[in-house]
Amino acid sequence: MKVLVTGSNGEIGTNLCLKLKREGHESFGIDKRKNNWTDNLEYLLLDLTQNFSDFKKGFNGVEIPFNPDAVVHLAANAKVHELVENPSRAMDNIRITFNVLEYCRQNYVPIIFASSREVYGDIHRFNTNGQITDEKKADFKFTESPYSASKISGEALIYSYAKCYGLPYLVFRFSNVYGRFDNDLKRMERVIPLFIKKINNGEKITIYGKNKTLDFTHVDDCVKGIYSGIKKLVLEEVKNETINLAYGKGQSLLNLVEYVEENLGKKANYKIGDTRIGEVAYYVADISKAKKLLDYNPKISLNKGIKKTIKWWKSRGDLQ
Repeated sequence: MKVLVTGSNGEIGTNLCLKLKREGHESFGIDKRKNNWTDNLEYLLLDLTQNFSDFKKGFNGVEIPFNPDAVVHLAANAKVHELVENPSRAMDNIRITFNVLEYCRQNYVPIIFASSREVYGDIHRFNTNGQITDEKKADFKFTESPYSASKISGEALIYSYAKCYGLPYLVFRFSNVYGRFDNDLKRMERVIPLFIKKINNGEKITIYGKNKTLDFTHVDDCVKGIYSGIKKLVLEEVKNETINLAYGKGQSLLNLVEYVEENLGKKANYKIGDTRIGEVAYYVADISKAKKLLDYNPKISLNKGIKKTIKWWKSRGDLQ
């Protein structure tokens, strides 16, 4: 297979492109930042928020070096609280998705879109079951933030292109993906690498939400799900589906801190704060659809995943 990956130099993109290469496939990436993790991937530096008009074979004359069998669209501004503070970055997400869809439409390439569990909103406030949500339960009137609005808008664009132009798609709703290639805190502060670094250094951390419970997904499980989806979409075995890709169990932020403490052998100095505006306080995914359609079977629990993540940090010399 030949796969074009946008946002190829982030955590998920780097892991996915490396897996595609290991499995004997070709990948080519597009990102606006250099890849700081590996020199073993091919990619193009391009800002996809621009106003392009010509998408034949590429973007305004910037050609893609092969005709892809599928596009995996990961590129986005992804930090919820940062988009609350800078909502124009949510509009950038919508523009990026439109541009990628136009490339797919004009070259008739199936697309996999990286959505988010944020589209469900803060489900503990309105889901009477209080535990699990499935793909049919997303209610967009409960949008929590500009980031979630940008993902809802992206999904809507995907569905409209499928109806109007017959463009095949898969939408994957990710949930708190973490692991290898996820410690670039200068670019974006994410809770797991932030806690690992600060607890290791003896710095104080803030836990935003005493009972905040989320579904943390190790990147290896996430990438296995994406890879299965690419194969099935290209072979037309599965298409035009929206699927949760997560671990399927909830863990509180306090549990997370305990696992980091255990695997670092250090105690955390923390305080409890209120959940910040725009952030979801409870989410556990129903992954039954992914299991059925993609043979998806996540293996890495949060405790095991934190152990793997810290081991990777130490292998790079990032933890003393």
